[in-house]
Amino acid sequence: MKFIDLFAGIGGFHLALSSLGLECVFACEWDKYAQETYFANFGMRPTGDINQVEAKDIPEFDILCAGFPCQPFSIAGVSKKNSLGRKHGFDDEKQGNLFFEIMRIVKHHRPKVLFLENVKNLLSHDKGNTWDVIHQEITALNYEIFYQVIDGKHYVPQHRQRIFIIAFDKNNFPFIDFKFPSPPKKRLYELQAVITNDVDSKYTLTKKLWEYLHSRKIEQKVKGNGFGYGLFDPSKDLYTRTISARYYKDGSEVLIEQAGKTPRRLTPRECARLQGYPDDYKIVVSDMQAYKQFGNSVVVPVIEALAEQILRTLKDYENGAARQTNIQLPLLRAI
Repeated sequence: MKFIDLFAGIGGFHLALSSLGLECVFACEWDKYAQETYFANFGMRPTGDINQVEAKDIPEFDILCAGFPCQPFSIAGVSKKNSLGRKHGFDDEKQGNLFFEIMRIVKHHRPKVLFLENVKNLLSHDKGNTWDVIHQEITALNYEIFYQVIDGKHYVPQHRQRIFIIAFDKNNFPFIDFKFPSPPKKRLYELQAVITNDVDSKYTLTKKLWEYLHSRKIEQKVKGNGFGYGLFDPSKDLYTRTISARYYKDGSEVLIEQAGKTPRRLTPRECARLQGYPDDYKIVVSDMQAYKQFGNSVVVPVIEALAEQILRTLKDYENGAARQTNIQLPLLRAI
């Protein structure tokens, strides 16, 4: 089976699906630094602006993957835009309407499966109106939708809740039933396996920055806010907070305790591990860009578990249909 990778970032979807034997035939990512990382690891350079992509120029494919921009819908993103007097959600002209670019491609190609990811706040954004629009747009094209918020902490040692939307073309699968996989009973690895003991001193916070973060946390606590740094001891803590694209600024979401020193931020490689990337995954950009890239990424093992379930569902459907009609359906012969 073939898939395309829209809003591809650094290839979390690509890494997961290709490990299951699927072939990526097209990728699209506007950020030039993410393109460099993608090319270094997969040997293909994503196309740039999706607004400039002609649907007819995309090769035929079976599964459309897209972690479309979450900033217009995230709690932090909405809060920041409100404070700056900017629009958010679908009213964000730069990023908010990119979901409809996905729909444009879906209308032309009618892929068998849509595999989408976004922040959990997508469900409640604009009092649920945003989700209603998304749901209506997909179902209007005769797709059956299944969705669930999944926490990455069941797979990797990072608390990271995201909504996953799986939709099947009812023209091909009129009676399909998809069940989200149960989380594993044990994480693939623990926080201690993520952390490197001997790291460059440049990742240790300066005394001035540490004092600022400490005083800011106290200040926010007095105001009744939960903002502030997150300090973790790998020998005691089971998982970290969510890392974000802003991690490069001060690392405050996830700081690692150090005996006799101020805390340190994670290295880019440790961020990669928190997101489920293997150690042979190439990091070819600056630390700042790497932090942005991993902070924006999907949790790879979650994507892989869902992709396995999608393939299993399609195979079961094919087998059931073949028994009922006594014919061999061509969809999954290669699997």
